[in-house]
Amino acid sequence: MKTILELEQRLSEPSDRLVRDLAGLDGDVLILGVGGKMGPSLAKLLARGLAAAGKNARVTGVSRFSAGTLREELEAAGIRTVSADLLEEAALSRLPEARNVIYMAGHKFGTTGREYYTWAMNAYLPGRVAEKFKASRIVAFSSGNIYPLTAVTQGGASEETAPAPIGEYAQSCLGRERVFEYFSRKNGTPLVNFRLNYAIDLRYGILLEVAKAVKEREPIDLNMGLVNVIWQGDANEMAIRSLLHCDSPPKTFNITGPETVSIRWLAERFGEAFGIRPVFTGEEQATALLSNASASHALLGYPRVSLREMMCWTADWVEIGGNTLGKPTHFQERGGVF
Repeated sequence: MKTILELEQRLSEPSDRLVRDLAGLDGDVLILGVGGKMGPSLAKLLARGLAAAGKNARVTGVSRFSAGTLREELEAAGIRTVSADLLEEAALSRLPEARNVIYMAGHKFGTTGREYYTWAMNAYLPGRVAEKFKASRIVAFSSGNIYPLTAVTQGGASEETAPAPIGEYAQSCLGRERVFEYFSRKNGTPLVNFRLNYAIDLRYGILLEVAKAVKEREPIDLNMGLVNVIWQGDANEMAIRSLLHCDSPPKTFNITGPETVSIRWLAERFGEAFGIRPVFTGEEQATALLSNASASHALLGYPRVSLREMMCWTADWVEIGGNTLGKPTHFQERGGVF
C-alpha cells in the first residue's frame, strides 16, 4: 500500500465471514461518532459488506462534521450523514431510528483539565443514547484501559478480570459500560461492550510510533514494555459482526490481536528494516496494560491481518513518508493521565 486510497480500500474490504453475518442482520445501521479515527473506515466496510450480502439496509453516520471533507467522502460511498452534537438533547432526539446502533462517540485526549467534558461524553451521553435507542441492538465501543496493569506473565486481563481503571479517562470508560448495562437491564436492550485495545492503521497507532522513532533515531520508552495491537480493519469487522451477538444483560468482548508484543522486539525488527540501531530509554516493568482476547477469537475468529504483515506495511509506509494523523496513542502512559 503506497497511497491513502489503497489503504482505505484495504481497510474497507469485507471478508467472506462478514458478508455471511450481514446476510443474517435485519434493519438499518446507525453509527454514532463516525468522525473519529476508526469511524469512516468502519462505515465504508459496513456499506461494502451489506452490498456484497445483497442487503438494502441503510447506513447512517452521525458526527459534528465541523471541518474537512469527510461528510462528502462518506456520502460518495453511499453512507447517509447527519450532522449533530450528541450532547444537545434536541439534536439527539431528531436522529433517525435504527434497528442497529454502533456507538463510537467518546473523549480521551485532553481529559486532564476538562474531566467534566470527558465524563459527559463517556458516561452521561450513553444514558441518553440508551433511552433514545432502547429498541435497538447496540455495540458500544469501550477500552482495555478499564483493566488494571497486570503481571506480564499472566497473558493479559480477560473478561473475567475485575475492572480497576487508572485515571479519570479509564474511570469514565467503565462508567460508560455501567450506564449502558443499567439501561440494557432496565429496558431489555441487547448490547455488547466492545473493549478495544490498540487498533492500528498505517496513519496512526503503536507500530507507526515505534517505527517512526526508530527511523528518526528518537529514544523509545520501554516502561510499558508489552502491548497488544490489532489491524483496524479487523477490529471494525469484529464490531459489525458483534451486532449479531448483542444480549441483555450485555455481553463483553475483549478485542485485540493474539500476541503479547514486546516494544523492544518491535523496535529491533524495525531497526533491521531501516538499517538503524534503535535507541531506548527506561526499562521494562513487571506489569503492563494487556488484554486477553481469546474469548472473542473463539466466537469471531482470529484477525485476518497478522502482526508481521502490519509491521511490513508500517515499515514501507514510514520509508515512503506516508501521511500520518499526528495522533499519538500515549501507550507509554502508566498513570492514566491523558
